[in-house]
Amino acid sequence: MGTPDFAVPVLETLLAEHEVVCVYSQPPRPSGRGHKVTKSPVHRLAEGRGIDVRTPRNLKAAADQAQLRDLDADIAVVAAYGLILPVPILEAPRLGCVNVHASLLPRWRGAAPIQRAILAGDTQSGVCLMKMDEGLDTGAVYVCRSTPIDDGTSAGELHDRLAQLGSDLIRRHLPEIARGELKAEPQPVDGITYAAKIERNETKVVWHNRAAEVVRQINAFSPSPGAWTLLDGDRVKILAGEATEGRGEPGRTIAGDLTVACGEAAVRIERLQLAGRHALDASDFLIGRPVPTGTLFT
Repeated sequence: MGTPDFAVPVLETLLAEHEVVCVYSQPPRPSGRGHKVTKSPVHRLAEGRGIDVRTPRNLKAAADQAQLRDLDADIAVVAAYGLILPVPILEAPRLGCVNVHASLLPRWRGAAPIQRAILAGDTQSGVCLMKMDEGLDTGAVYVCRSTPIDDGTSAGELHDRLAQLGSDLIRRHLPEIARGELKAEPQPVDGITYAAKIERNETKVVWHNRAAEVVRQINAFSPSPGAWTLLDGDRVKILAGEATEGRGEPGRTIAGDLTVACGEAAVRIERLQLAGRHALDASDFLIGRPVPTGTLFT
């Protein structure tokens, strides 16, 4: 049960090493500039391998619950599915539902753990295999593995690393869970945080913040949806940058290499993208559109 790219390595492992009786994914939705109705990455992978794919809009209907129960599955593996699982679904597989969650629980329960970890300045993230219950990522945990977050780690890079880590955990530990050799332990009651869904207004760069905070904002939303600012009225996504020394009016360039003053110190923009254009390194961007010292980003 999964939908986006994060879940693809997990499904590939399951297809290689286990009998997958069915795949559940979110329904096809309009996507891209042309708003073409597109199947999810998990849907496309499963369909290409000849696996039955089901795309209910929710799992509340008794008929949908009966359909899943009739599969007589041993276990359901869930990875970024995006739907709430009612109790009849949680109890349908013989061994329940195991979730591949992209944080070190109980930190960052919820929808956007990768972005929230970077925004908060966490120095590590990871993946947990969790036995699902009725709560929001509150179930007992079988196993976790961590990975570092350094100053230059983007959400895209961390996403790919965690997706592979989740696949590795499933490969190594799902057989142990099935045999009853790996027991789930309740989550600690201390250290609980919630990774709320990213709101659109959070993605606009706040130049009055400290440079370190601006860099975290850039990294947390790179490559998508992209932290953005305005340059002479044009919307620009900033996809990479680093904190550097410098001072000046927040948002104003203080050097010709796209170094922008912040509330404290400055950020050197390294990669950016004008709306409707390809992403470019700063040096290439400046060839086609010079940005003189003193230009204001708003």
